[in-house]
Amino acid sequence: MKIDWDRRTCARRGHITYLPHEEHLRERLHAATALGEAWRCLRCGDFVLGDPHGCGPAADAPLVPRGKVLRDLFILRFLAVERAVRGVFIVLAAVGVWQFSNRKDAVHRFFDEYIAVLRPVARHFHYDLDQSPVVGTIQKTFGYRHSTLVLVAALLLVYALVEIVEGVGLWRAKRWAEYLTVVATAAFLPLEIYELTEKVSWLKIATLVINILAVLYIAVTKRLFALRGGRAAFDAERHSASLLEVETSAGVPAAAHNG
Repeated sequence: MKIDWDRRTCARRGHITYLPHEEHLRERLHAATALGEAWRCLRCGDFVLGDPHGCGPAADAPLVPRGKVLRDLFILRFLAVERAVRGVFIVLAAVGVWQFSNRKDAVHRFFDEYIAVLRPVARHFHYDLDQSPVVGTIQKTFGYRHSTLVLVAALLLVYALVEIVEGVGLWRAKRWAEYLTVVATAAFLPLEIYELTEKVSWLKIATLVINILAVLYIAVTKRLFALRGGRAAFDAERHSASLLEVETSAGVPAAAHNG
């Protein structure tokens, strides 16, 4: 089922109308009805009753995202939420590491007491806790120095900050955030691939696939790093998808507008 991104967005946020100073455009964007004046929405193209939301030269009309641009914006915001949620979880992990560094001895004693209680139960089920990889990994962390754990917590916070900044920038459709997301995500891909060679899990596979698709999608659709014409082609695409499309649908050839 094809999604009408223009009407979907107008239904949620409302229409955007504009009164251009150019008479031939004003006539094409305006309609007189029995209920009053109506103006063509710059997003969905429907006529809307009431006064226009703005006026001025056509060149100063708001650049309203339409069609494919709106779809791309929706996907960017999905990625923004994913980055922000991941950033929050990393912050919680950093806080946990920092708390652990300050209470390592107490946690170590509690862990030893807990394992001592569970050891007979595990033996009953023929499971050796002392050979458990999870238990072994936890025991190794007790050997880390306080300074090392603080450094890990600090690095996690920096990583979380990058993720949250990416999320905010992508939500606001900032081009610098798109570059940051592509560079930062691509930088971690080799590490994610290496982790898969150590141990395969569906979560790791899903994360790797999402990150690869995100890098390719943003770089190609947003024409980053001079791909597909770069920034100039991207801006031209946005303009042709907004004001020029409305004018063309109203009977004004794009070539005449450019001339």
